[in-house]
Amino acid sequence: MSQTTLNGSPTPAPAPVHTPRPPYKVTARRVLRSEWAKLWSLRSTWITLGLGMLFLVGFGVIAAVHYHADSASGRQMRPYDAHATALSLSLFGTNFAQLALGVLGVLATAGEYSTGTIRSTLAAVPRRLPVLWSKAAVLGLVALAVATAGVFAAFPIGAGVVSDTPAALSLSHPGVVRSLLGAGLYLGLVTVIGVALGALLRSVAGGIAVLIASLMLVPGLVSLLPSSWQDDISEFLPSNAGGSLFALTHDPTTLPPAAGLLVLLGWTALALAGAAYRLLRTDA
Repeated sequence: MSQTTLNGSPTPAPAPVHTPRPPYKVTARRVLRSEWAKLWSLRSTWITLGLGMLFLVGFGVIAAVHYHADSASGRQMRPYDAHATALSLSLFGTNFAQLALGVLGVLATAGEYSTGTIRSTLAAVPRRLPVLWSKAAVLGLVALAVATAGVFAAFPIGAGVVSDTPAALSLSHPGVVRSLLGAGLYLGLVTVIGVALGALLRSVAGGIAVLIASLMLVPGLVSLLPSSWQDDISEFLPSNAGGSLFALTHDPTTLPPAAGLLVLLGWTALALAGAAYRLLRTDA
C-alpha cells in the first residue's frame, strides 16, 4: 500500500520552476517605438497635423484665387502681389502652418510635464537624453512628411488657378521642386524647435509664447531698427533663414538656400542643447 493511502493525504505536488525573465534593455528602437505610440494616442496630434495641412492647402488656394480675381478684374495689384508667383502664392499658408506644427512640438514635451507623465517616461528611460532625441526625431519626421505632402498638394492647385496670369509657373520650372522640398524641411525643423522649447521651458504656455515670439514678433521688432542693423540681423533670424529655403529667387538681403539651412540647423541645435542641459541637470 502506498504512503499516500496510509497517511490519508495526497503527496504534495512539486513546486513549479520559474524561468527568470531576461533583463529589460532600453534601446533606441524601443524608445522610438514608445514615442511613436504616445504621439498617435493624443488627440492634439491629429488636430494640429490636420490644421497644418489645412493651412498649407487652404490658404495657398485662397491666395491663388484672390490673385486671379485681381488679375482678371484689372485692379491694381497689392505690393505683395506685384511680384507674386504660383509658388509664393501656393506657399502662403506656410506662415500659419509653422505655428500649428510648432505647437505640436511644444505639446509633445511640455504636455508631459503638465500632466506629470514625464516621471514615468524618465523612470523607464533613466538616461533621459534618448527621450529627447526620440521625440525630436519622431515629431520632426512626421511634420516633414505632412508638410511636404501639403505643399506638393497646394502647388498644383494654386498653379492651375493662376495658369493664365503673369504668376504662372509649372513644377518643371527651375527651383520649384527645391523650394517645395525646402518648405517641408523648414516646417519639420520648426517642429523640432518646438519640441526643444517644450522640454526647455516645461510649460505649454511658455513654449508656445516663445515659439510665436521667435517666429513672428522678433522679425517685426527687427524691422523697426535702423536699416544698417536690419541687414546684419534679420537674415539670421530663424524664420528669415528658413524662408530662404523655399524662396524661388534671392537678393543681397537674403541668404542663399544652403546658408539659410545651416543657420536654421544652428538654431535647432542650440534649442536642443538647452533642452538637453536642463533635462540632465534638473529633476522632472
